[in-house]
Amino acid sequence: MTPQEMVERALELSRADDCIVIADDSSTANLRFAGNTLTTNGVARSAQLTVISIAGRGVGVVSRAAVREEQLADVVAAADAAARDAQPAEDARPLVSGVPASAHWGEAVSPTDIGVFGEFAPALGEAFSAAEAGGRKLYGFAEHSMTTTFLGSSAGLRLRHDQPTGRLELNAKSADMKRSAWTGVGARDFAGVDVAALDASLATRLEWAKNRVDLPAGRYEALLPPSAVADLMIYAYWSAGARDALDGRTVYAKRGGGTRVGERLSPLPITLASDPAAPGIACAPFVVARSSGRESSVFDNGLPLAATDWVAGGTLNALRQTRHSAELGGMEVTPDIDNLIMRADGGRSLTEMIASTERGLLLTCLWYIRTVDPQTLLVTGLTRDGVYLVENGEVVGEVNNFRFNESPVDLLGRITEVGAAEATLPREWGDYFTRSVMPPVRVPDFNMSTVSQAS
Repeated sequence: MTPQEMVERALELSRADDCIVIADDSSTANLRFAGNTLTTNGVARSAQLTVISIAGRGVGVVSRAAVREEQLADVVAAADAAARDAQPAEDARPLVSGVPASAHWGEAVSPTDIGVFGEFAPALGEAFSAAEAGGRKLYGFAEHSMTTTFLGSSAGLRLRHDQPTGRLELNAKSADMKRSAWTGVGARDFAGVDVAALDASLATRLEWAKNRVDLPAGRYEALLPPSAVADLMIYAYWSAGARDALDGRTVYAKRGGGTRVGERLSPLPITLASDPAAPGIACAPFVVARSSGRESSVFDNGLPLAATDWVAGGTLNALRQTRHSAELGGMEVTPDIDNLIMRADGGRSLTEMIASTERGLLLTCLWYIRTVDPQTLLVTGLTRDGVYLVENGEVVGEVNNFRFNESPVDLLGRITEVGAAEATLPREWGDYFTRSVMPPVRVPDFNMSTVSQAS
């Protein structure tokens, strides 16, 4: 039974007032390597079915993996029963309707396979040879997935989205294993991924690290590359739920009630946005909600998504909304979108920003980011795989690692320079969020709270 047939049959079987069915077909292919040698490779395939039954205002949700045709009736019956037993849902709304069916709804699923690395694998082999000749070892993995999502409802929705996702994480170590550097990229596929350029950048950083400079904790001018900026801004985005802000729980809550929408967060013309049609980082153009929560509602399934400016010209413009939270706060409906873009007018490259730095720290990636205070979005985390001292426009050596304490939202108000945005992969959140375009930024007083022994 195809995923489309599974959706149609589940809708027929449901005896609830309304029903939504989501079928996901996922496939992955990967290469893993260590010490300049390919260690493993493989492919996998999986399927997930979610049945959302609605009885009155009660909702029942049942999700199962690898559902067979003879099991389908039991899954639907369980969702129907759960809906009948459920308390009324406060986010209950009429199901989304009137959205044109996806033109490719009926086409067969095209899974990924190991062939996606056809151009990449030989280039990786050449990088292994170059690294071996240069006295360094490469470690890491390349992974590609294709998830096809089919969403059908008793209100007539028949929507489909095919989401390719690729990421490469590359770590270089010196022969004595005392120096380490990391880089990564996200991509829809692996065509055009320049492994040689990535390896060369890591080689440069390992050379910088030959000179060690120990510095105390304190506030330093810091240059954050796109990857580190992505980790901080994604956290700010994930924390921008309208319901929590309305309840006064987060940094986006206004003192005395309401939200900070309309408040200036940065003196610079910074825009933080999402766009399902953004080139290179396109994502689902409609809401897919497998459960309801403070930032999602199953009743919103199929709601069309559009380009949204969360921060526009430095001003907080929108929060992540369901139809329910938007009504509570009197704001526009702006649901979650699975990519994030930060930009400002113009912008220099990171190399140019380094060349104009009198004295500061170049951070390459952040790690183990956790919330300290949600009402200010103060987070703590560690630097990893290279912090470098810049003096008079040149990198002069590697610095010890630090624990930092910063608020991404507060940082928006203290950034003094925003560079040219580029596609990047966050280090901390790369397992969950790969589609981002971020600039390097300059912060005059980044808070390195303590020296860390992490390596």
